[in-house]
Amino acid sequence: MKRLVDAFWNSVDGFLFLATHEKAFRQECFLLVVALFVALPISEDWRGYALLISVILILMLVEALNTGIEKACDALSTSFHEQIKVAKDCGSLAVLIASIIAIWTWGLAVIDWWVGY
Repeated sequence: MKRLVDAFWNSVDGFLFLATHEKAFRQECFLLVVALFVALPISEDWRGYALLISVILILMLVEALNTGIEKACDALSTSFHEQIKVAKDCGSLAVLIASIIAIWTWGLAVIDWWVGY
């Protein structure tokens, strides 16, 4: 049980770091709060609501992992290394892909809502 409690507090520390130091994460937190309300009239049922909120949470998850990659790379070296650049670029690509998935999902939901399906 102690491991679970410790893991929870480590997660809280990670959230606080991201919320304090990462502008993109703060923007995604704001997006999540807005989405919690906007998704209600757009979604047809609880499954649709869960999907719309989940894609935002997945985006936040990928952003957290990307920041972890960046910080680990920076801890190894602050000078230029091609392998570190590749690692950071791949993390950035992951955020881009998660963003595209979120935009695609929300876009389709808004179109369905607008058209009246």
